Amino acid sequence: MKVLANDGISKTGELALTEAGFEVLPNRVAQDHVINFINENNVDILLVRSATKVRQDMIDACPSLKIIGRGGIGMDNIDVDYAKSKGIKVINTPTASSKSVAELVFGHFFALARFLHESNRLMPLEGETHFNAMKKSFSKAYELSGKTLGVIGFGSIGQEVVKMGIALGMKIKVLTKNPKTKVLTLDFFDGQSLNFEITSTNDMDAFLKDTDFISINTPKTSEYIIDTPQFEKMKDGVYIVNTARGGVINEVTLLDFIESEKVAGAALDVFENEPSPELPLLMNPALSLSPHVGGNTVDAQEKIGAELAEQIIKLQKETIR
Repeated sequence: MKVLANDGISKTGELALTEAGFEVLPNRVAQDHVINFINENNVDILLVRSATKVRQDMIDACPSLKIIGRGGIGMDNIDVDYAKSKGIKVINTPTASSKSVAELVFGHFFALARFLHESNRLMPLEGETHFNAMKKSFSKAYELSGKTLGVIGFGSIGQEVVKMGIALGMKIKVLTKNPKTKVLTLDFFDGQSLNFEITSTNDMDAFLKDTDFISINTPKTSEYIIDTPQFEKMKDGVYIVNTARGGVINEVTLLDFIESEKVAGAALDVFENEPSPELPLLMNPALSLSPHVGGNTVDAQEKIGAELAEQIIKLQKETIR
C-alpha cells in the first residue's frame, strides 16, 4: 500500500511503515495538485497535519483512498463524516502533542509575566543606550507560583496544562460545557507519583473571577468563547494564552482590553486570519506571538509519526483478518 505523508512524517513513523511493507512516498504536493498525484500514483493512505485540506471534492475524486490520517488533535481540515460515509477510515493522534502544546502555554506565560517577549525585542536595539530604563520598566513582573490558573477545556492538552500548573504551585480552575471530574497523575523523576482530583465548572462568571492566568485549550468553535462580556468579568491585570484555534477569542476586542489595561498581556499561537495575522496584533508590545507551533517539537513529531504508523498497521491487520 502506498502512503503519501503530504505534510511530513517523522523518521520513526516512516521506518515503522516501511518495515511493515508500506511504500512511503517522499513527495510533498501542493494543495492544488494533491488529487492528481493521488490518482496518478494510486495512493491508498493520505497523511496530513494542518496544511493540507481534505474536503469532499478530494474524497470524491480519489477512489483509491482507504485511510486518511491527521497528525495531531484537531480534524477541522478534514471532512471526517463525509470520508467515513464513503468507507474511508479516518485516524488522528489526540494525545501525542499534548505535552508540547502545554509547554508552549507556559513558555508564553513566563514570557508575559517577566516581559521576556518585549525585552528580547528591545535589548538588541536599545540595550546599550537604555539599559537602566528597561530594567526599571520590566521590574513589575510576577511569579506564577501561588497564582490562579484557569484552563478552558479539559481534553488531553487542557489536562497537561493543569498538571504543569499544579507542579508550579498554582491554584486550579477548569471550565467545560458540562462539569466533570478527572483524576490527574503527576509522575516524578524518582518514580513517585501523586494523584489530583480536579472537578470542572460550567459557570463562566465563577471561573473568571479572581483568575490570574487563562489558557484556552478547546477544539475549534463556531463563535467566540472570549468576547466583551467575558473580558469585562475578568480580574484586572489578567494574562491570557490561546493555543487552541483562531476564532475562539475576539482578537479586536482583545486589543481593546489590552489598551484599557484590563488584560496585562496575552499570547497567541493561533489566529483568526492564518497565515496572515492582522498587523495590529503583530505590532502590539503586550502580545507574545508564535506562528502556530504548539505541537511542533521533535518529541511530538516522533510520537505523532509512531502513533500514526501503529494505527495504520493495526487497521491493515484487521482488514486482512
